[in-house]
Amino acid sequence: MELRRLNGHGLSLTMNLRDQVLERGYALMPTWRPERSAGDVATSLGEPLSLGGRDPVHALAPAAKETSTPNTYSGLYGVQGFPFHTDMAHWRVPPRYLMLRCVVGFREVPTMLIDGAELAREVGLKLLARAIVRPRRPVLGQLPLLRIYQPMEEGAILRWDEVFIKPASRAGDEGSAQFREMLSHCKYRSIVLAAPGDTLVIDNWRMLHARASVPSGCEGRKLERVYLGRLH
Repeated sequence: MELRRLNGHGLSLTMNLRDQVLERGYALMPTWRPERSAGDVATSLGEPLSLGGRDPVHALAPAAKETSTPNTYSGLYGVQGFPFHTDMAHWRVPPRYLMLRCVVGFREVPTMLIDGAELAREVGLKLLARAIVRPRRPVLGQLPLLRIYQPMEEGAILRWDEVFIKPASRAGDEGSAQFREMLSHCKYRSIVLAAPGDTLVIDNWRMLHARASVPSGCEGRKLERVYLGRLH
């Protein structure tokens, strides 16, 4: 699948979606086919994942702490900003990609991205590959031991979530502390999903993402999320 994008000089270039995501860690498609459903768009872009047999399309909307499910980001942070993380970091193999699609958006509430691969190289891949972590709570009745940086046949998984995974070794303590320190000084890129159809595809094995705080008047923000196992 080919997309049109703008380079830094405003010139239009054609690039395959998968190549663009692998090159930069993400791809942004402004007002991409707003008349189509998120499920249809996700299927056109790649292979949607149905987690636990549920609908692959998840509605995301700001919610106050007291009205949210405990042990979720909304339950912990409410309309405050979410910390940088990778999704499903407590899984052995997290979903490779995720798609965020705007239904109702506000420029005041961007999605923020950090290139975790660059950050991991700064900290040290050898240290992070030895850094053992585990889920804070059991996953399917187990507490699997995981690595912050996990080489795979196709690239490597970088997992990071200060809420749902915890160090489980001395190297895990050291790697987590150094990664957290470097992260606190990182510059991030703000991506605005404000118009219906604005669509962002993120490499979840590479990029850290976060939601900005939700100011008064922006509580009606609504995105739809789909996890993708691969891209076309």
